[in-house]
Amino acid sequence: MRGRSRHAPSRPDRASDQAPRREGRLARSGGQADTGRLTRVLAPVVAASGLDLESLRVTTAGRRRVLRVVVDADGGPSLDDIALLSRNLSAALDASDAMGGAAYTLEVSSPGVDRPLTEPRHWRRARGRLVRAPLAGGAPGYPGTVQGRVTEARADGVTLDVDGRLRDFAYPHLGPGQVQVEFGSPAGPGAADDERGDEGEPDGH
Repeated sequence: MRGRSRHAPSRPDRASDQAPRREGRLARSGGQADTGRLTRVLAPVVAASGLDLESLRVTTAGRRRVLRVVVDADGGPSLDDIALLSRNLSAALDASDAMGGAAYTLEVSSPGVDRPLTEPRHWRRARGRLVRAPLAGGAPGYPGTVQGRVTEARADGVTLDVDGRLRDFAYPHLGPGQVQVEFGSPAGPGAADDERGDEGEPDGH
């Protein structure tokens, strides 16, 4: 989900908010953005909005720079959440010189279904979805993969419905999970979102 202040998503599978390009003072670093510093500036703003900061990246194509901020929440952030956060992030950036002096575009989005499930919160937010994950050492069936629907995600592990049988896996026994896109009307909370495609993914640096 990517939000843009112009309200013109570049993809139908994300809500977006993009702040207008702006000119700023030339940074002492020669205009290069420091992602560590950006995180320190923006992470508190994201947290104050009740969202999780998943990633931020700066991409450059010629003289054009894009700051992509990916956030998430239980149930997914709404378009209004994304738009409000974008304004707050813009204000925080304006109050600092973390992006240097060159013009840039701010894009705020939520992660797509192809985001790997690597944290307990990722698995929790995939409840009801069909996922596939490689098995890590110590897991029954290792080496190999497991595919099942997430029925429960706890602090220490996840329960998958694998062919009608509930199986528990500790997170160390699972590699990065991948949500499987389903067509039709799969059962389970969140499954209908696969067709709607309400999420997007961050682009590379």
